[in-house]
Amino acid sequence: MQPWIDLRSDTVTQPTPEMRSLMASAAVGDDVYGEDPTINRLQEMAAERMGKEAGLFVPSGTMGNLIAVLAQCQRGDEVIMGNLGHTFLFEGGGISALGGVFPHTLLNRGDGTLDLDEVRAAVRPADVHHPISRMLILENTHNRCGGVVLSPEYTRAAGALAHEHDLFLHIDGARIFNAAAALAVAPAELAASADSITFCLSKGLCAPVGSVLCGSRAMIERARRIRKQLGGGMRQAGVLAAAGIYALEHMTARLADDHRRAARLADGIQNLPGVVFEMGLPPTNMVFSSFTQDIPYDAAEIVKRLKEQGILAGVVAERRLRMVTHYWIDDASVDRTIEAFRQILK
Repeated sequence: MQPWIDLRSDTVTQPTPEMRSLMASAAVGDDVYGEDPTINRLQEMAAERMGKEAGLFVPSGTMGNLIAVLAQCQRGDEVIMGNLGHTFLFEGGGISALGGVFPHTLLNRGDGTLDLDEVRAAVRPADVHHPISRMLILENTHNRCGGVVLSPEYTRAAGALAHEHDLFLHIDGARIFNAAAALAVAPAELAASADSITFCLSKGLCAPVGSVLCGSRAMIERARRIRKQLGGGMRQAGVLAAAGIYALEHMTARLADDHRRAARLADGIQNLPGVVFEMGLPPTNMVFSSFTQDIPYDAAEIVKRLKEQGILAGVVAERRLRMVTHYWIDDASVDRTIEAFRQILK
């Protein structure tokens, strides 16, 4: 049988042989003591890429986002975020369960943005009856809005509004390098207005684990203590950080290939009967295809039939699925997937 074509997510990526070699030879130390030279180098590189003073290596993007909130917010404070944002939908309610922080959700528009007039209106007045509005969270690229990108102009405007009202701006930048590739700008330009940003190493960048939280030196010092409280203090984790260094040096430069293949996949199935792209064609590496009532089975059945042909995809709604291109999806994989759809939908 041919190898699986795994389009469920870019989280399924595995380290490349070169990455594994660097992991095996990485210099290590005790990171809780701040003595792991490879982690220290990764954190410095990450901060430089994001245009921030310091970085903190964390086990996951979810932990990075949680730490960012806990480092800036007190119990009873409020964070404004999108109703389709990852922090609201997919992080286990951690900011409330562990931080006592209240999420105030606003409608995400189709392009992933929040209406800034609605953000302004959501900021609470100084009144003892209300929680204190403390933070605004944006997501770039925005997963559930179709992998769309937020422009530097929008992010600057959002940052100016947040700071006008004494809010911290945090960016969930799990795929910020995809956004940078799509817009042909440096990631630091997309992060410039943010007080903190988290990005993921273990999605399209192929590292086995980890994210980096970047911000001011003072904020990262608070974050380091919170990471320890959450059980995220790591010891000789330079073997993991080495993969992250390789990812920043080599994998960020090839993300446009993933975007090209996502566009090719969408182009190959968009004219098949019953296929519609309600969320638009893919701007980055995510393909969200929907199916009309003309097709006699739902997305779960289509995913089942794809699996029978060695292709894995993810169901996100009754008649919508998501496919994500990444390092391990080549042109032949895209061709096989298009042909599988043709057979299933004929």
